[in-house]
Amino acid sequence: MKKLVVFMMFLTGISITSVAQNKQVLYEFDKIPQTLLLNPGSRVNYKYTVGIPLLSGISFQAGITGVTVADIFRNDGVDPNIKFRNALNRITADDYLQFNSQVEVVSGGFRLDEKNFISAGFYTEVDIFGNAPKDIFTLLNEGNAAYLNKKFFLSQGNFKAEALGVLHFGLSRKVSEKLNVGGRLKIYSGVANVMTTNNTGSFTTRLGQDNIYRHFLNNINATGYSSGIYDENDEVVEAGTLLGRSFLGGNLGLGIDLGFTYQLDENTELTASLLDIGFIGYSEDIRNANINGSYSFSGIEFQYDGNNTNYWEDLSNDFKSKVPTEENRDSYSVMRPIKFNASVKHVWGKTRKEENCYDMSYNDYYDNGVGAQVFSVFRPTGPRLALTGFYERRFLRGLMGKFTYTVDDFSYTNIGAGLSAKIGKVNIYGIVDNIFGLPNLADTNTASFQLGVNLIFR
Repeated sequence: MKKLVVFMMFLTGISITSVAQNKQVLYEFDKIPQTLLLNPGSRVNYKYTVGIPLLSGISFQAGITGVTVADIFRNDGVDPNIKFRNALNRITADDYLQFNSQVEVVSGGFRLDEKNFISAGFYTEVDIFGNAPKDIFTLLNEGNAAYLNKKFFLSQGNFKAEALGVLHFGLSRKVSEKLNVGGRLKIYSGVANVMTTNNTGSFTTRLGQDNIYRHFLNNINATGYSSGIYDENDEVVEAGTLLGRSFLGGNLGLGIDLGFTYQLDENTELTASLLDIGFIGYSEDIRNANINGSYSFSGIEFQYDGNNTNYWEDLSNDFKSKVPTEENRDSYSVMRPIKFNASVKHVWGKTRKEENCYDMSYNDYYDNGVGAQVFSVFRPTGPRLALTGFYERRFLRGLMGKFTYTVDDFSYTNIGAGLSAKIGKVNIYGIVDNIFGLPNLADTNTASFQLGVNLIFR
């Protein structure tokens, strides 16, 4: 990193970001081909499928806990400084923001035989997570004069952002009439990464002699990692270079997905999956910085002054001169955020049977389904959980709907809905989450959508 102040911004987790990665409406919905990306052990009832390039799977999810954008930027005549202070008072060190987006570039699958179905594809992903380092925000916003003897903990600063491409190959296998299992191999191509986690240490101000403040940096050990931001000449990496790394570029990694579907009886099934068990090794355009040690000094007060345009520069220079900082270009590895899904579903109201061309057997279809799903994603600060109840309804032969109610860190009133339509060989699906928040996105804590177009041949 070129300047220490940039490192400090990474440390505090300052960013314009958002997700949750929980695709509760899409999970096991109408056997859409993209459900295999959420559970490689999902049952498959078609011969082969082809995704429309760049349109077969598009998803965007964003969320923030504690406050909303409108809490700070609402045009209500209240002084912005007061609104920011009120928002700061509401958040805790457990609040966080996250963002995830995926675009499926190519995808497809075909049946080898009665038992085995193979799928493959390539998609791009952006994933961002940052918790709310309340102590650091308070220190930067209000200064330390009113917080003598209080410890401001740097461990609250956790931030991780990465962009990558994913080449994948999956197998769904019918083990018996009751059990279906699956796995997926993923080859990750890291485009860019910025990360700072597991930092330790604290900052404390005490009153010294002659009313001069004495400041203590105790047991500081903070590291920021970056790849794909600056090149070897300290210039920002060009977009074309980054794009070239999305497909088997220099930053490679491996991962696997695992899943199963088990039929308890004719009308009830259990499913579960573990996704992104893997890592990426970053070695291209590395810039890392580490601060390690303890220090005490006098005289400076960390108070923002809008009239002093050199405030951040002065702060950076003073900090750099008094706290040992080491920069390096060492390669590093990053674990992918592991995701867990599990569900139980009961269906009823059988309407018809549809012939499977590949084995001349028949699938039962039902016009109603109800169930529950649990989701968890493992983040640097611990697992994040969500619980969903859902109802499925087949309106017409080629039209299926799903409605969900989700409780998670972002909302207790999250209602989602999805529609999947099959017109001949064409499958079109669309999904929105947190429907009640759509009219005013700035005043909601979470939002997501997914859509796609596939060709399905039975």
